[in-house]
Amino acid sequence: MLREVVATRYVTPLREGGSLPGIVEADDLGTYVMKFTGAGQGRKTLVAEVVCGELGRRLGLRVPELVTMQLDPVIGLSEPDEEVQELLKASGGLNLGMDYLPGSIGFDPLAYEVGPEEAGRVVWFDALINNVDRSWRNPNMLVWHGDLYLIDHGATMIWHHNWPTAQASAAKPYNASDHALAPFSPDVAAAAAALAPLVTEDLLAEVTAAVPDEWLVDEPGFATTGELRRAYAAPLLARAATIHERIVMDAPTRKGLSRAPGWLTGRSDDGARGPRGREGGR
Repeated sequence: MLREVVATRYVTPLREGGSLPGIVEADDLGTYVMKFTGAGQGRKTLVAEVVCGELGRRLGLRVPELVTMQLDPVIGLSEPDEEVQELLKASGGLNLGMDYLPGSIGFDPLAYEVGPEEAGRVVWFDALINNVDRSWRNPNMLVWHGDLYLIDHGATMIWHHNWPTAQASAAKPYNASDHALAPFSPDVAAAAAALAPLVTEDLLAEVTAAVPDEWLVDEPGFATTGELRRAYAAPLLARAATIHERIVMDAPTRKGLSRAPGWLTGRSDDGARGPRGREGGR
């Protein structure tokens, strides 16, 4: 299970992306990026964050700590933005927090070198979870104290949005042509040899058990949360053995600098290095 904290102060919204996460302080004196159950993408985004984030951590990849966060909407009453107030009102109860990494900067392939081994592990992992949101357009990686951290796994396991077609969807290849780490000659074969044997039924049961029951209840087609947890695990277990054989890495659709926003790349609009990164611990 994830560690649970209580949100004590809503600091500021992060106005990038559609889910409108916010920086929040908690009763453990930590600072977190909170992602809300009341956001437009709904609780399935949080389920994906937990399953994939915790799986990545157990496979040895760096992912900021995830916690569940109890939210009393009253803490946002001083927020002047009506959209934020509505989001907080709709998200009372258990939400997701990601450890805020102070001073981290968004990954920039021109400023940070990644070796083939590490690049291969990230590409293989993203193929496993079918991450469609780690491209040069939006890398969703941070550099903190010289190390690469993976963030934002809400746009993964797209098959869980249509369970009747999950098996067919999970069997499809993974196109890594535009992956942010494709230029670093990722050694996917070595990654598969090292990581695929670690993806077992027991590991996936442990990872899916970290998802709170209340984010899984009332899913159409599933009688119990346990049944739904097994449904999350099954495609990942099947993909782990052979997904490296179905990774497509053609020429990227565009060459040159990422068009990710300045807050993510650490660059201002004129191309200069910006003063701050994106999300991120204590």
